[in-house]
Amino acid sequence: MIKEKWLELADIKDELAERDWFMGTSGNLAIKVSDKPLQFLVTASGKDKRKRTEEDFLLVDEFGKAVEENHLRPSAETLLHVEIYRKTNAGCSLHVHTIDNNVISELYGDQGVVTFKGQELIKAFNKWEEDAVLTIPIIKNHAHIPTLACEFSEHVKEDSGAVLIRNHGITVWGENAFEAKKILEASEFLFKYQLRLLAHKSSQLTKAV
Repeated sequence: MIKEKWLELADIKDELAERDWFMGTSGNLAIKVSDKPLQFLVTASGKDKRKRTEEDFLLVDEFGKAVEENHLRPSAETLLHVEIYRKTNAGCSLHVHTIDNNVISELYGDQGVVTFKGQELIKAFNKWEEDAVLTIPIIKNHAHIPTLACEFSEHVKEDSGAVLIRNHGITVWGENAFEAKKILEASEFLFKYQLRLLAHKSSQLTKAV
């Protein structure tokens, strides 16, 4: 089971790396291996995620601690993944820093949310109504990870979802790796769309003046 999950997560990592979503070793990925006891694979800290090695991930427990002693350290944000797996039936969670999600988080950070309506890709979040509204919370980027995890946990209520951390990327989760990646891709599409729309509106206003 561990090897199978390892390869599944490695494939996701390779795909996201091709999109250049791991700048400066940023980002972290996790996939659940078992429920009882709760154990999951998470990216090792400080690794170049554009490369595939035997030290990309390590197995951690329900507290985010390595199951076996080794020289690797779990990603700094492992506690966020812990909250997801403790509170939901999610099987995979992904965290990436992109320019688009950081800019969106700064533009809408004071509001605490960014909202989308009338966009087809909202369906990736299992919202199928014609006038569906998607709201993604934005939380403060606490340097103290336990504090960050505590605030993050307040928004982990369903088996799939997304939370933006202001100027610190997005964390998404889903039933499995496919679902988590789908939510991540849809989120990044919506962010890019919103930024282009704002730029277009700004340009039109400038022309009008």
